Amino acid sequence: MTRKVAIYGKGGIGKSTTTQNTAAALAFFHDKHIFIHGCDPKADSTRLILGGQMQETVMDTLRIHGAEKVTLDKVVKTGFKEIRCVESGGPEPGVGCAGRGVITAIDLMEENDAYTEDLDFVFFDVLGDVVCGGFAMPIRDGKAQEVYIVASGEMMAIYAANNIAKGLVKYAKQSGVRLGGIICNSRMVDGEKEFLNEFTAAIGTKMIHFVPRDNIVQKAEFNKKTVTEFDPEAKQAQEYKQLGKEILENKDFVIPKPLNMDELESMVVKYGLLD
Repeated sequence: MTRKVAIYGKGGIGKSTTTQNTAAALAFFHDKHIFIHGCDPKADSTRLILGGQMQETVMDTLRIHGAEKVTLDKVVKTGFKEIRCVESGGPEPGVGCAGRGVITAIDLMEENDAYTEDLDFVFFDVLGDVVCGGFAMPIRDGKAQEVYIVASGEMMAIYAANNIAKGLVKYAKQSGVRLGGIICNSRMVDGEKEFLNEFTAAIGTKMIHFVPRDNIVQKAEFNKKTVTEFDPEAKQAQEYKQLGKEILENKDFVIPKPLNMDELESMVVKYGLLD
């Protein structure tokens, strides 16, 4: 059975990097069949899998050629370890609603049977911490069954994670979506691991993996590759291998219990006073 996973988190926290590196590790080390659906108008959710290629988006194809030309051959590209990739795209900057592009693209993929039964995972890489409209579609309409939130020990990343948890609670009963855990994409701030462990426990979930900061991630990106493709023996590649294993074996899916603002502020202040 194909597992459909939505990745959320604060803008700039490293969702696309984490998604692509996790997908590459699942394909390379665990022999899994993966589909990545980019849900960001920037259309940068798949470029490392495709060797730096910026593929034509579903919305671009619709605008230029019309709905009848949106075929899988046209918009779905295959990259590293046969990982299949599509980008929703969006309207021209300053015009229209980008969320509608997500809705349209996911509907078209389903109508064209893009998410085939041979897939082990479909990853939806979702823009920023937006939990309304089209960007909530993967969890609102049951397109994804499980959610992972990428965060760090930084204050705004925690605020965003708590906000996303609130959105997930709203849709959990109607769509059945559940939170699988928090992925820490480390920023090397003081008390980071302890902060994330306390926060995740408080909202009723867990930190599924702590991904340490390593410059090889940027080096691999400069070479238009994931870490696993760039150097599968590297320590960071092994971290993504372990993250993939944690996701594969995860059985703890919950409706989170987000903190109220006073509780969250108290926790933030506590860790802000660390020497």
